[in-house]
Amino acid sequence: MESLLIRPGVFSDLPQLTEIYNYYIINTNIAFDTEAMTIDDYKPWFDKYSDTGPYRLFVAELDGEVVGSAGSRQYRDHPAFVETVEFGIYLNSKAKGNGLGKKLYTALFEALKGEKIHLVVAGVALPNPASVALHKSMGFTEVGVFDQYAQKHGQYISSMWLQKRV
Repeated sequence: MESLLIRPGVFSDLPQLTEIYNYYIINTNIAFDTEAMTIDDYKPWFDKYSDTGPYRLFVAELDGEVVGSAGSRQYRDHPAFVETVEFGIYLNSKAKGNGLGKKLYTALFEALKGEKIHLVVAGVALPNPASVALHKSMGFTEVGVFDQYAQKHGQYISSMWLQKRV
């Protein structure tokens, strides 16, 4: 990769992040939203991230263009889950297949060192062998599959859930 920068996400990244996410909404069953987002629609998602604490967002910038993101967010809003975070990652087509996902997750894990996190979970809509392989390569283990628990584009979707103790 010629000019790769992994850095915390900033508000000015939101248009490119929205575009990346909309690709998955429109063209795949990987994202469970069913309608494309506007930047204003996606802003509440972005606002949940911080420069400190357990909820962080990192972006990959390639030659000045944001080509992917990885973040840790609140798993559930119940107090019992305060030490559990959920990871998510989205890459555009320029960023796939060259180790960028691993670089984003590595930066995210490094930033979260010292945070009061016991468990990281990730849900992967199936089929998505690249994402499953990424998570397993980062030390996640498979917990199980929710079989046909969502519906989009006239199809039922299953998701594999993975976890990693930190």
